[in-house]
Amino acid sequence: MSLVSTRRHGATEIITYANPGLGTLTAAGTSQLLVALRAAVADPEVRCIVYTGGLADVFIRHYDVGELCVMADVVSGVIAPPEPPAKGDGGYYALVDITASAPKPMIAAINGLCMGGGFELALACDLRIAGTDVKAIGLPETRIGIFPGGGGTQRLPRIIGEAKALEMILLGRVCTGPQAAALGLVHEVVADPLARALELAAELTAKPAEGLAQAKRLTRSALSRRFDVGTADERRSFIELLKVPSAGAAMKASLAAGIPIEDA
Repeated sequence: MSLVSTRRHGATEIITYANPGLGTLTAAGTSQLLVALRAAVADPEVRCIVYTGGLADVFIRHYDVGELCVMADVVSGVIAPPEPPAKGDGGYYALVDITASAPKPMIAAINGLCMGGGFELALACDLRIAGTDVKAIGLPETRIGIFPGGGGTQRLPRIIGEAKALEMILLGRVCTGPQAAALGLVHEVVADPLARALELAAELTAKPAEGLAQAKRLTRSALSRRFDVGTADERRSFIELLKVPSAGAAMKASLAAGIPIEDA
């Protein structure tokens, strides 16, 4: 059964996840998301990628607990491993890693419940837009004796600070869409998150791709390396970008039109 669908909106690829019932993330769903994501990243006509949920009031929920129980039995040696995933799949870790490192802007249009692994995927995105009526966003894993294992313990403190992240993760707290905006978990809260995500995507796809890709890469790595290393990389990359024809053309067009950069 297909859990993932895609459609093109201009230069934006919309990847929709819909697992009928609870909307949980599964191994099959993860593999299908990976296939769709890798195809969109490799397609030169795709300039921006948006994730959203296909079920009413559900973005992506936590990873299927039944599958996690099987994984626990496998790693404990209680049962033999099931069939391995397809060669080169990489599973959930590959999904969040590619989302974070893709040279294209990634937007999460959070249209409903966004929990556990689903929220960790949203945290790996560059921009997060939540619906005003979203009832729960968070990392509730400690409620069932585990902890966020898909990047949540590392990304959440970087976004909202250590104190708030500890409160949310240790207590398994969740928040509504408006509360998430107040905490800085999401960038905006609106009535129609997908429509707003596509508006932002249109802004992004109107900009030269090379500049966006370098800006994302450098900003993403800023907190994980020394300042002098980051600035040295930034300076080298800036000079290299000036050699790219599209960058020169964009600057010259702005200059010829007499448009100040703040109004461009």
